[in-house]
Amino acid sequence: MSESDALRHPEARREAIPIDDPRCGALGPGRRTVLAAGAGAVALAAGSAPAPAAAAQARAATAPAAAAAPATPADLAPYASYWYPDSLPDGAPGPGIVWRSLKRWTPQSDPDLAHNTATVPLAPRFTPVPPHPGARAGQARIASLVSFGPTAQNPSQGSATSDHYALTHWAYIDELVFWGGSAGEGIVLAPNAPVVDAAHRNGVRVLGNVFLPPAAYGGDLRWTRDLVQRDSLGRFPIAEQLVRVATAYGFDGWFVNAETEGGDSELATLMRLFLRALRAAGEPHGLRITWYDAMNTTGRVGWQGALNELNQEFFEDRAGKVADTMFVDFRWTPRSLADSGALADRLGRSRHELWAAVDTESHGWNSAVRWDAIIPREREHVVSYGFYRPEWTRNHLTDRSPGAFHRADDRFWTGASLDPSRPGPEDTWRAPATAVADRATVASLPFACSFNTGHGERWYEEGEVASDVPWNHLGLQDRLPGRRWVVDTAGQRPAVTLDFARAWRGGSSLLVAGPLTAPAAVGLHATRLPLTRSTALELVHATEAGPVAVEVGVATREPAAPGEPLPYTWLRAETLGAGRAWRRTRVGLSALAGRTAYGLAVRITGLGTEAVAWRLGALSVRDTAAARRPAAPAALTVDAAARHEDQARLRLSWRRAAGPVRHYAVSRVLPDGSRRFLGGTCSAALYLPSVRRAGQERATVLEVRAVDELYAASLPARTTLSW
Repeated sequence: MSESDALRHPEARREAIPIDDPRCGALGPGRRTVLAAGAGAVALAAGSAPAPAAAAQARAATAPAAAAAPATPADLAPYASYWYPDSLPDGAPGPGIVWRSLKRWTPQSDPDLAHNTATVPLAPRFTPVPPHPGARAGQARIASLVSFGPTAQNPSQGSATSDHYALTHWAYIDELVFWGGSAGEGIVLAPNAPVVDAAHRNGVRVLGNVFLPPAAYGGDLRWTRDLVQRDSLGRFPIAEQLVRVATAYGFDGWFVNAETEGGDSELATLMRLFLRALRAAGEPHGLRITWYDAMNTTGRVGWQGALNELNQEFFEDRAGKVADTMFVDFRWTPRSLADSGALADRLGRSRHELWAAVDTESHGWNSAVRWDAIIPREREHVVSYGFYRPEWTRNHLTDRSPGAFHRADDRFWTGASLDPSRPGPEDTWRAPATAVADRATVASLPFACSFNTGHGERWYEEGEVASDVPWNHLGLQDRLPGRRWVVDTAGQRPAVTLDFARAWRGGSSLLVAGPLTAPAAVGLHATRLPLTRSTALELVHATEAGPVAVEVGVATREPAAPGEPLPYTWLRAETLGAGRAWRRTRVGLSALAGRTAYGLAVRITGLGTEAVAWRLGALSVRDTAAARRPAAPAALTVDAAARHEDQARLRLSWRRAAGPVRHYAVSRVLPDGSRRFLGGTCSAALYLPSVRRAGQERATVLEVRAVDELYAASLPARTTLSW
């Protein structure tokens, strides 16, 4: 690779960090660390390789179990899955790494399958009229390549820390890639269940990652050949395995990135046929393929920065569609993107099925991007675009508290104005909210939101602390307002934030704070909710400073054009004096029966001269005739336990409840009869890393409850852990 190529290609210009450097675990598997880890593994193999017996032992450990029941890992903790296509590296894996062959994988032999299976179906989306005058529907879309954790030992279902990339701006994302992989760990990654469940709740597809790394970073061409191998009948067994994994785990397809040098045209033809086989096998299941612009039709790796004659056959060949979308390498130019869009048009494909790579890993909103080449203001969008590593919004922070992260993430997606309806001063960063129409999924009753972001410093139940342990689990995240934050006021704009100091349920609530010199209307959810005579809206809220009058807004039609305000009908809710007590306020919507709610809002009016602090803990819209407790799960079982003194690690499973379930909540019953929240999941299995014995109790009572869309909890299923 030439010096100029190194400057243009992100993986070449990032520093190499040795595999044993402690920063590898802290930074997560970006190309900076993942590829360096692969290089470290190769150096180990070339230097003091383990004895052949150790390598054989490592391979044997990855073979499927002969018995029907899978073996439980020795440390009990389940992790997101990763594999090599078939053959494994030489030597033995490093600490905490398990080498596995995808070709040998079966659901029956997968000990973590229940913990890695997503269960939330992909929600249908609609596109409301955008609040920003420059945002456009039906043109550019956004893909996001995100590393949520390391390749190895990435927890299947959250962990006991609030320091997590808790993505919430799903409204602007079309496709999310679970990024990662390294030559020393594994190069095929399946996304963990919390990411998929959160994305699906918001209508976003999630793709696993197939990463064939450059040889300079440990890549081996035999893994490319393993991927595209054919059996005696001409079938592609790894393509079939990739479909089995995606359907068993519940995600939506694969991002295929072939960057290992040394191939030829024969290998390129096999790769194209492999993609065709993968697409044909996945199409009945709704699976998608995104191809990365690296290998070309000569079989060599030559990043084009374009869709052109050298790579178009991986996107569309003479027989038709090969990949659903293509991620165009970072070296694109305005001319190459214009030519790419024109070629897509000639092929009969949408130009917006091309993602122009935008590298935000190192500089975030300070990244130098030629935006007019992708999403010009004054003419049609040229192509779509894809963010590489937008979790910079968390990684660059010194203060990595949840509040600091969300302030940074809001700026990244919404812009410096922090209001998608009010364009800020033009700067070098073109925030998605200023160009791309948001989408939403709130289209049926009942609907509820407790403004839970999927992480927090504590867990709350009905305003009380149910656990004081920091946590993250994106599967427990609510469908949050997509337009954060549209505020309409004739006076000083108050601060509107997702706040973690106090919550009604989960880890966070909505806080409106500051002087209110005029009423302030805060837009919440874009909706398509049918209203009947029995429909009611309920708020759970509190005023912590300054008395306020609260109204709710329901828009029964959309604005005529982007940038125009929603025409709300305002309904009086309640007047609250200063005080910390949570209040439930119900507002009947019978006057709007027969119409559709296109948006929800609240309007706060200060009744004094002091600044106010008003907190919204929960919002729900329901048919008052429907208020039935969900059915209970059954057969709660301790599948495995590891005890040390007065502490235990557990794997639990249960039989799913009948009917719709939002998630399951697992608690313990303390000797005084009170309950302590231990964790939640959308799946029917949960790993608990720490259950402590209470005093000298002989057994700990564990409970699991089904929780529905309105957060009503079922009767519990119970079991005990003996000490």
